[in-house]
Amino acid sequence: MSVITRFAPSPTGFLHIGGARTALFNWLFARHHGGQFLLRVEDTDRQRSTEAAIDAIFDGLDWLGLVPDQPPVYQFTRRARHAEVAEQLVAEGRAYHCYSSPEELEAMRERARAEKRPIRYDGTWRDRDASEAPAGVAPVVRIKMPQTGETVISDAVQGRVVVQNAELDDMILLRADGTPTYMLSVVVDDHDMGVTHVVRGDDHLNNAFRQAKLFEAMGWELPVFAHIPLIHGPDGAKLSKRHGALGVDAYRDMGFLPEAVRNYLLRLGWAHGDDEIIDTEQAIAWFDLGGCGKAAARFDIDKLTALNAHYLRLRDDGELVDLIVPRLADLGYDVETTGLQRLRAGMAGLKQRARRLDDLAEAAAFYVAARPITLDDKARKLLTPDARALLADYRRALDRDQPAFTEEALEAHARGVTERAGVGFGKLAQPMRAALTGRGVSPGLFEVMVALGPEEVRGRLEDAIAAD
Repeated sequence: MSVITRFAPSPTGFLHIGGARTALFNWLFARHHGGQFLLRVEDTDRQRSTEAAIDAIFDGLDWLGLVPDQPPVYQFTRRARHAEVAEQLVAEGRAYHCYSSPEELEAMRERARAEKRPIRYDGTWRDRDASEAPAGVAPVVRIKMPQTGETVISDAVQGRVVVQNAELDDMILLRADGTPTYMLSVVVDDHDMGVTHVVRGDDHLNNAFRQAKLFEAMGWELPVFAHIPLIHGPDGAKLSKRHGALGVDAYRDMGFLPEAVRNYLLRLGWAHGDDEIIDTEQAIAWFDLGGCGKAAARFDIDKLTALNAHYLRLRDDGELVDLIVPRLADLGYDVETTGLQRLRAGMAGLKQRARRLDDLAEAAAFYVAARPITLDDKARKLLTPDARALLADYRRALDRDQPAFTEEALEAHARGVTERAGVGFGKLAQPMRAALTGRGVSPGLFEVMVALGPEEVRGRLEDAIAAD
């Protein structure tokens, strides 16, 4: 059997972090088994579905690298097919037209509440003849659910799950205006798309029982259901915006890398021993539904940030430069050719300390800053009159001795200057760092000097020496 999975978002908002994890699990499962990952846009709610939301979902999936293997299916365009299946079930006696009015349905609900029974449709029109139908009333179509026995779902994550059929009332398949309901559309689309495994959040587990009966009514093979646990916040409460329940685009904007987000989402509800850092290739090789747990996973932004720092260090220096240039522009820096060269030369040291692309851009800003560069408070405190005098000695020594502009040669030369002056190396190194970067903390001093180049180093030293 060729594995076919699907991700089926409703385009009523952004691609949130829980949806992204569902898409990832479907994509990994299909890749692991050499199958197909499909995308279905469940846009039947015409009032809430928007093109902007569809674009946001596509954009988020593209950024994460979760590209479907076929063009997306739009559920709304298939409504005639959904209605056809409902009418087929009516013709075969497995569904029926229901003429109960809203007032009658409310009365049923009131009786159930008064008798402390579950609220269910009472089957008034289940076996009545169509000749009894009231004139001028458009009926809904309901499926005939079994009224005795039980329905069993062998869930690939949750195990054997059972519901008593008495709890499953005759759900509506077609509304009075002829439009299909969610339950009908999902089943017909999953069948027609050849979906073999329905991997989704366990908040859909109750739907599975009803959907299973619809599959059976049509004589269709049931897909394998796999209901994965939901994501909670660090405090165990339902995930909300205060925990980080944001759109995938927000994590991109905050400076997270897609490979880090994929790795982190993989570990929310799935495990492979004690492995924490799992790249995409390894994830495809290892992923299977047996690794999914039953308990809710807990979202922790600090763990995601730590993973992101790891993947930043692995990224190609040139790629990181390309990623931070727009962020530097947002900070007000115009990055030209010389600035790009400095960024590429200094990226190896910069990325060791960064956690997100925002951090990286802020840390890299001194490489592209125009002279005279802005000094932070710590840098200003380091540039005392004595420190500026020592910098002036060093500046003259640079012209006199003409050391090679390599890290080793520059360090040896600077140490020689401090030895001749009879001061500790730190007395020169700290104000030099302040003069060259505008900060009290930076990558290695001589690494910075090499990246800036001789002309810029001399110019920045002169600016610091002349500062009031």
